[in-house]
Amino acid sequence: MSGAGGQRRMLAILALTQIVSWGSLYYGITILAPHIQREMGWRQELVYGAFSWSLVVAGLAAAPAGAWLDRIGGRAVMAGGSLLAGVGMILLSSSAALWSYFLAWTLLGAAMALTLYEAAFAAINREFALDARKAISTLTLFGGFASTVFWPLTLQLASILDWRQTCLVYAALHLAVCLPAHLLLPAAPPRTKTPGKTGAADAADGDYSLQQALRHPAFWKLAFAFAANAFIFAAMSAHLIPMLTHFGHPAATAVALAALIGPMQVVGRIAERLFFHQAPPQNVGRFAFAALPAGLLALLLLHQRQWAVALFCVLYGLSNGIQTIVRGTVPQLLFGRQNYGAISGAMAAPGLVGRATGPLLLAVLLGAGLAPDLLLAVLLGIALLALLCFLAATARIDQT
Repeated sequence: MSGAGGQRRMLAILALTQIVSWGSLYYGITILAPHIQREMGWRQELVYGAFSWSLVVAGLAAAPAGAWLDRIGGRAVMAGGSLLAGVGMILLSSSAALWSYFLAWTLLGAAMALTLYEAAFAAINREFALDARKAISTLTLFGGFASTVFWPLTLQLASILDWRQTCLVYAALHLAVCLPAHLLLPAAPPRTKTPGKTGAADAADGDYSLQQALRHPAFWKLAFAFAANAFIFAAMSAHLIPMLTHFGHPAATAVALAALIGPMQVVGRIAERLFFHQAPPQNVGRFAFAALPAGLLALLLLHQRQWAVALFCVLYGLSNGIQTIVRGTVPQLLFGRQNYGAISGAMAAPGLVGRATGPLLLAVLLGAGLAPDLLLAVLLGIALLALLCFLAATARIDQT
């Protein structure tokens, strides 16, 4: 697959498979969990805990998956992920005991590492070279529709069928749609390092190996920044509506305000794609990382005002939407393209763990009696620290 036509074909394949993969592997549990809980009689924390465990597995598998993508390209790795997702869904549909339920989510967690954004970004960076940023921005626009498509689809399937048969439908999608689609991706030969390259992708003084990147302070600052914001995003997504009702907003109002978040994620990605595609990625990232603490500050100080809550939701959505693009572009600027998959995979691992633990930790703190105001102040401090870490990590890009 080469040339503009081949790149468009690759992007179309990844757009389709990202919607299916995110929709079934990540978003579906929101709708299916109550059905699973009613049938199996398990506690809610066990039903959702298996999903959180899958995110931990995805984090642990992210770096090896990225290294495989560096060596053999996206075709074999992402096709293997679709096969694993299909098998995991079949096992999930037949789970009769807690151990088999957790085993299914273990397989699905590994499938996430092989099929979701980090894998797709690595495949794009390998194939698109200096045009990778534009392709990543476009892909995230399509990926943003995964919940829009799969929440109502899952709800409809679960009402017509049941949760087990819904999982079988999703297994068929992975095996009959995503697997053959991923097999159409380019099977690029192993990349060999070419010294003396110049260009935007080499802003980090050449290509780093994973071991070199792990020894670099910028890697850990960037990893913490992404992980901290992933923790906040996941935690607030789970607890925002109850928090708003605690602050005195009617439930309908809280839901309507929170509904701003999803569209604003898409708006942020469109704005980056149309108006800021020429801006340096690190500057776009600085806006994204600054928007979250600004929104949290407005919510902390003025949470009884609807306009302040709306402002928080707008900034929260913009930040989350744009950060997805930043996560795919800034590591290349810092560490080069040669080992992008392994480096970005290792960098993604703490974020996946943060996403898994955020909702649970906030639930524990709120259950222990921590005031929501104090909790917002803690999250604001974490967001400010994430901003400082991102600024420190990307400062050297401006000097090259």
